[in-house]
Amino acid sequence: MGPQTKFVQCPEGELQKRKEVVHTVTLHEIDVINSRTQGFLALFSGDTGEIKTEVREQINAKVAEWREEGKAEIVPGVLFIDEVHMLDIECFSFLNRALESDMAPVLIMATNRGITKIRGTDYKSPHGIPIDLLDRLLIIATTPYEEKEIKQILKIRCEEEDVEMSDDAITILTKIGMETSLRYAIQLIMSANLVARKRKGTEVSVEDIKRVYSLFLDESRSSQFLKEYQMSSCSTIWKWMSRKKCRLEPSYLLCTFSHQQYVPHLKGCRTF
Repeated sequence: MGPQTKFVQCPEGELQKRKEVVHTVTLHEIDVINSRTQGFLALFSGDTGEIKTEVREQINAKVAEWREEGKAEIVPGVLFIDEVHMLDIECFSFLNRALESDMAPVLIMATNRGITKIRGTDYKSPHGIPIDLLDRLLIIATTPYEEKEIKQILKIRCEEEDVEMSDDAITILTKIGMETSLRYAIQLIMSANLVARKRKGTEVSVEDIKRVYSLFLDESRSSQFLKEYQMSSCSTIWKWMSRKKCRLEPSYLLCTFSHQQYVPHLKGCRTF
């Protein structure tokens, strides 16, 4: 040590430590804690009950104060509403007002409707959403899936459901998804897997896909079946009427047979 060395006295007293703790809570949890006498324990009891508007306003003011002081940071949540055209005008009014709040979540809505009526009114609007709310939204257009995209989705779905499927079976299932719908193709995965397990196979083959495709109808084939059944039923009725010499009136059927006879597909018959 040289002559310029200076000794500094060691500090005395207790050693103070400063520790920063970050808690992640929702506004609803803060509302429940402050609206019940149990405090934090009310979150575990499950009896949240009705939260008064005054409590919510006080919490919002306190959270805004914490944010200005740098003690808190608000992370907006995400609210996803599918088939939004099913909401009525009162729900849209509530959403329109809720979006004006500073603590409103990010709202994502999905619909596949065009120009349709707003539920609860006689007015038509694009996607069934009021114009004033529609002006505040960013509309994202979607396009149908391509064949390679459907194939990739089906592969991911097979991995999630632990289903082993051959490449030829996935190709056939992809074609089914292109011709019918992606949901129908996804539903066939587990059904084909059950067929493969029944025959004690290690993976789903093309024959398994064909088997479940013949057992379970999609929307288009089901509609076609109903149309054919309706036409066959109508032709059967008209043949039966011509044989029995019946005539059809608006509210009932007049025919020349006894009321004890059984008449399929016809109701409200009387004799004359």
